[in-house]
Amino acid sequence: MSSTRIQGSRRQLVKAAMNAPYLSREEEHELALKWRDEGDQAALDRLSLAHMRLVIAVAAKYRNFGLSMGDLIQEGHVGLLEAASRFEPEREVRFSTYATWWIRASIQDYILRNWSIVRGGTSSTQKALFFNLRRLRARLSRGTSQLSEDEIHTQIADAVGVKVGDVALMSARLSGPDTSLNAPVMESDGQSADRQDFLVSEDPLPEETVGNAIDTERRSKWLQTALGVLSERELKIVRERRLSEDGATLEALGQKLGISKERVRQIENRALEKLKDALLKAQPDKIAYSG
Repeated sequence: MSSTRIQGSRRQLVKAAMNAPYLSREEEHELALKWRDEGDQAALDRLSLAHMRLVIAVAAKYRNFGLSMGDLIQEGHVGLLEAASRFEPEREVRFSTYATWWIRASIQDYILRNWSIVRGGTSSTQKALFFNLRRLRARLSRGTSQLSEDEIHTQIADAVGVKVGDVALMSARLSGPDTSLNAPVMESDGQSADRQDFLVSEDPLPEETVGNAIDTERRSKWLQTALGVLSERELKIVRERRLSEDGATLEALGQKLGISKERVRQIENRALEKLKDALLKAQPDKIAYSG
């Protein structure tokens, strides 16, 4: 269907909604009972048509989110039908009062799903922040005192009941539309490139990261096995001299072990030779290759 025909059908829908007669409380009650108890489709049609002007009025409040008014009306109509299926006439509540919540909820859910390709928060507080941020910011900006951005975020967070960081994040999201990574960008030399070409990461590739992690774990196992050939004193010296962040000095280790620092050096050198021999014996090819 062409866009012209779609627009024409939507205008007809709006015109029909505006010309539909209002229902009295008694008529509304009777139609609701017929639909609930008898499944009377004609009763549902009359009930929904009479309240389409309510759908249009609610949808109009969300027209500034950049989505088609026709789509908002359609989603509101879905909420209206949901309200009709759940309405209990015995409660003596007007259908319009009950249906307003369902219409608004359906429209808001549609906006949250389609306003951005990035899925936002779906909790009640996050929804309240999304739909009230602009209004609250505009109200604070009209005040007599000039507030900083941090002060505005703090007051909005207190009003909605969310964290200041959530307000700052939502404010950043609402500050501009989504931009495709394939959107063309004109360079200074007149050449065109994709936006994603300027997002090159300096981090290693995933396969390199995984490979390094596997190699590190393998070497750690080899080392732990090789350490088993050392005596208790040799192991203590190697650990404190080579395997700790703050390597102990020869003098400090000598005082702790009750020997001279030269003796500590001799024991350390002997222990390192034993480790090397153990590692070469266990993995001759890999150790020689890693150098």
